[in-house]
Amino acid sequence: MKKTELVELIFDEGQVSETRVGVERALDAFLSQLGRGIKNWRKVQLQGFGSFEVRKRKARTGRNPRTGEPMQIGSSKTVHFKPGEGLRQIL
Repeated sequence: MKKTELVELIFDEGQVSETRVGVERALDAFLSQLGRGIKNWRKVQLQGFGSFEVRKRKARTGRNPRTGEPMQIGSSKTVHFKPGEGLRQIL
């Protein structure tokens, strides 16, 4: 599903805004605040949906896809999502 499809589904519900632009702005605001929350607090929990958490990845050895030679991949941070009970029941 793409963002435009999600906006359309939310708009069809008719509970957020009277225009598609309003729905898109609300979705943009939500995603922006979700990103800020993850950055500032390192974990965001949405009851019944799931939680987003920053995790560290260790440095490791990988392979260059063009040459097949080993190469070092540096450590990095990534976001991990753990689904909540409500989401698991839907699936």
